[in-house]
Amino acid sequence: MAPWSRFWERNLFLASVPFLEGLVSNLFLRGAISGVGLITAVAGLAELAAAVAGRRVHDSEAARPDSAG
Repeated sequence: MAPWSRFWERNLFLASVPFLEGLVSNLFLRGAISGVGLITAVAGLAELAAAVAGRRVHDSEAARPDSAG
């Protein structure tokens, strides 16, 4: 879940492992996790856009009549 939500601070795993609570509440760690998530989301969207663009090019080439034949 998003590190800035209430779920991040109140979860069962942290209650069972209390020494991680200080680490997980660190603002720098939260920012790093948010940054990695943002980079991953942008990379995924870029890959999806490239796949859609490639499919459109492939579909338009398939729709053209073959000039050799």
